[in-house]
Amino acid sequence: MTGLFITLEGPEGAGKSTNREYLAERLRSEGIDVVLTREPGGTPLAERIRELLLTPGHEQMFVDTELLLMFAARAQHLAGLIRPALARGAVVLCDRFTATLILVGKEGKHCSVQPFLPKKHDLVA
Repeated sequence: MTGLFITLEGPEGAGKSTNREYLAERLRSEGIDVVLTREPGGTPLAERIRELLLTPGHEQMFVDTELLLMFAARAQHLAGLIRPALARGAVVLCDRFTATLILVGKEGKHCSVQPFLPKKHDLVA
């Protein structure tokens, strides 16, 4: 079996984590290797970037800075966890992925991420 990448998208409190846990339990009961992860985060370094993004500081974080940090966390996540898991045939269940980048406009911040978004096949190739 080749790996499978499944994302659960939605706002806070929509049940993404609950459904991810349920799906993981069902897949594991069938003997399937399952990896649970989230965006931003998923690896130790990406989790540190997540903390930086989510912890207010004394200095304003500009939208471009936030977007580049998101891409840094994504690159680390893909290289360190997602691609290796898919290569060994695991099912990767991710709490957010695409919507994380599209929704960088949180708290009134707006930027166009379209020029930065990779093509689908570039994400897990």
